[in-house]
Order: sequence, then C-alpha cells, then structure tokens
Amino acid sequence: MAEKGLFCGVNEPADPANLTEMEKKHVPVIDCPETVKAGEPFQVKINVGEMPHVMEEAHHIQWLEVWFGKNFNARIDLTPVFTRPEVTITLVKGSLHKTSTLRVTERCNMHGQWESTREVTVTE
Repeated sequence: MAEKGLFCGVNEPADPANLTEMEKKHVPVIDCPETVKAGEPFQVKINVGEMPHVMEEAHHIQWLEVWFGKNFNARIDLTPVFTRPEVTITLVKGSLHKTSTLRVTERCNMHGQWESTREVTVTE
C-alpha cells in the first residue's frame, strides 16, 4: 500500500512526544491560557513549528486558520519573504461550552496542511 501523500488531508504527528524534523517545522504551537473567563478577551500566540519555518518564495507558510470547536474565528494570510509564521490574536469565548478545543491549521505550499489543538476551559 502506498504511503499517504502530504496533500491528502491534514497532517498530524505520528508521535507527538517524538516529533520528526518535518513535524518540528510544521505543527502549529499554540500558546494560550488553559482557563479563560467567559466574555473576556484573551490572547493566543501561534508559531508554526517549534523550529523556524522558512518563508522563501519557493517554500513558505501560506495561511493559518483558527477554530474553536466547529466555529471559525480567524484566517491569517501570509506572504513569503516579508512575513514570519508567528501571530498573536485576541479571542473572546462565550459561556455556552465549559470546555472547547482550540484548533489551528496551517498550510505549507510544499508540505500541505498541518494541525494542532489545545483544550481551553471556560469559567463564568
């Protein structure tokens, strides 16, 4: 059976505790509070990879998307050479769900889409 191609769906690390070199450069790193207060703004810092990813014309991160559960929150389009795949955004979470999964997806023009998640607890 042939291996799955990098452009077939969303790529995730096979072993999150032992990332490959490619995974270290592509899996989004999400830095945000574990607990947030409903209705109050909080910051989410996102870096593409725990190692810097190149941003050259021939090889770069094209965009990042931020989701809470199935709700779309933001899309950040990046330009090669003039940007870095590091962003900080401010989100506000309602109180409908006590826990939510924050999901960040990014797309590398050479290595496809990569995704990372983080659980966030919402208090009143």
